[in-house]
This record gives sequence, C-alpha cells and structure tokens, in this order.
Amino acid sequence: MIFMTQFFRKLIVTIMLLQLLIISPVKVLAESQEAVFAGGCFWCLEHDLEKLDGVISVDSGYSGGDLINPTYENHSGHQEVVKVIFNSDIISYKDLLKKYWVNIDPFDDRGQFCDRGDSYRPIIFTSNEEQEREVKQSRELISQVLDIPLDQLKVDILDSKTFWIAEKYHQDFAVKNPIKYNFYRTSCGRDNRLKMVWGKYKN
Repeated sequence: MIFMTQFFRKLIVTIMLLQLLIISPVKVLAESQEAVFAGGCFWCLEHDLEKLDGVISVDSGYSGGDLINPTYENHSGHQEVVKVIFNSDIISYKDLLKKYWVNIDPFDDRGQFCDRGDSYRPIIFTSNEEQEREVKQSRELISQVLDIPLDQLKVDILDSKTFWIAEKYHQDFAVKNPIKYNFYRTSCGRDNRLKMVWGKYKN
C-alpha cells in the first residue's frame, strides 16, 4: 500500500513537471507571434508599433537582401525593417496589419516620405501561408477604404528572409533621443503625409 502511494505521488509529480516543461511553453509560443514590416525609417515604425497593446517588443533591423551581417553603413539589397513580437491573444495579426498600413504611405514604392531609395520602400514580409492570406485580405480592405484599385497600392508582399538586428544605438531611438527624433520626424513630413493619405480612417 505504501509502495503504491509513493508510486502515484511520483506519477503526479511527473505529470505536473511535464505540464510545466511542455504544455506551458507551447501555450506561450501559440500566443506569441512575429511580424516583419518595412515602412521607411525604422526609428519611426518601431516607435509607432511598440506602444500598441499586445505588442511585446519591436526591434529595428535589416532584411530582404542577401548581404550577410548588414550594417547601417552597408545594407545594400536590404530594407530597413522592424520585427514585431506580439501576443495574438491581445492583438491579432489582422489588427497589427491595420496599424502598419496607416503608418506608411502605400502609394510610394521609391521610398517613404523624405527617405528615398530601395532601403526605404514599403514591404510586408510573411513567414507562412496564413500570414500571406491575411496580408492579401488586408490589402483588399485598404483598397476599398481608400476607394482605389489594388494596383495603386505599392506595398510588396514577400516571403520573410533572415532578420539582422540593427546597431544598438538604433534601438528605441525615439525614446533615447526625443529631440533629434521629433525634429527628424517633423522635418521629414511624415505625419503631414499620413494625415493627407489616411484622414479620419487612422483614428
């Protein structure tokens, strides 16, 4: 009888450990998802998205190209991007896409605002078929909201490639350097252009 009691106690402990080591991490992974966006200066896109409820973290970096270990001085072929880790129980990928759209100029594929060139063109990078499907649906919604044909939206949808995190001084730039950041954002005309494109829809 004592042997059986000890056996069941060990069995219960083992089951509890399995729940902690296996079930809980799986649940966390199911709730936390990743999105990668290019939309001009990564300082601005990072700052716009990291304050959203459900967003766990936003990192500035480079992606889209083939160059290994890109840097700010040399990231030829890459775009400035942000990698967003978010809790899908709080903010869905669909809702995150809406926030992305209203923080870019979807008509400009030669850059964004005052930043020109391939490094700054808007791209949504997808990591699986579900994300690709939701992105295409969101693009159709945006074309309806803006009352324009799909081909006037110049945001590319591409498969994700390796994300290279940017230099440390680029991370949380708006928080660390508020005066310089606000001057840049204002002089670049970002918010004026966003207001012109999105109007009341952004709210």
